[in-house]
Amino acid sequence: MSGQLTLSQLEHMAMIVRQDIISMLEEAGSGHSAGSLGMADVFTALYFNIMQHQPDDPSWSDRDILVQSNGHIVPVRYAAMARAGYFPLTELKTLRKLGSRLQGHPERVILPMMETTSGPLGEGLGQACGMAYTLKYIDKQPHRWVYVTLGDGELDEGSNWEAIMLAAKYDLHNIIAFVDRNNIQIDGNTEDVMPLEDLRAKWESFGWHVQEIDGHNIESIIDAAAMARAITEKPSVIITHTIPGKGVDFMEYDFHWHGVSPNKEQAKDALKKIRSMDGRIEGDHE
Repeated sequence: MSGQLTLSQLEHMAMIVRQDIISMLEEAGSGHSAGSLGMADVFTALYFNIMQHQPDDPSWSDRDILVQSNGHIVPVRYAAMARAGYFPLTELKTLRKLGSRLQGHPERVILPMMETTSGPLGEGLGQACGMAYTLKYIDKQPHRWVYVTLGDGELDEGSNWEAIMLAAKYDLHNIIAFVDRNNIQIDGNTEDVMPLEDLRAKWESFGWHVQEIDGHNIESIIDAAAMARAITEKPSVIITHTIPGKGVDFMEYDFHWHGVSPNKEQAKDALKKIRSMDGRIEGDHE
């Protein structure tokens, strides 16, 4: 399902995904707002341009794999998947409800189109490395790619760096990591909680090919993924600089929205801001 939308259509889809996120979280009454909104452009690019996948056949044998290590921001993935046709849009309203397939963290068994179950941070990159190793050395399927998304605060977990070393040792060029570099985590700013910089130099010193991009520029996201696929001798990481709460001014950059959902009035205000792109689009946005 690659290359079906134009750049302007992709940008519009990202705005729709953000609207879905707000509606889902307001309905659920709990969840993670900031990171979900911040990664809308990345997940839109993945599901509507970058990845090879078939929504009508989630287990397609030639599909690319997406591992979401930062599972707490799964509303953005649910929204992108629903818009891509994996399940009905009406199901988005069941987020975090008893018996729903759309739990607060992705669950592989009850939602088969998920590749992994996540929740504890720091686990996804290791899982992705195992999949990439299998595809490269055992299944001999070099045409399939393993994408993995991680939060920056999640990099405090030592297990990530073990996986980073393993990927470099085995030249897992078929793994592409996206780090959500939004500079916040649940307890505050990342550089106050546990400084990560120089983040690029750290990944490079572990033997990875590194790119840094604007995580809200969909064209840059697509181009960076293409560059990563062209690297054949080492794994690749794309550090995507994002704004937590992107599109909703009272959420942007505020770590307090890391794990908080909007109430009814806040959701109404947020949807108005997203739909109008802060006044750049005219029309009825009530």
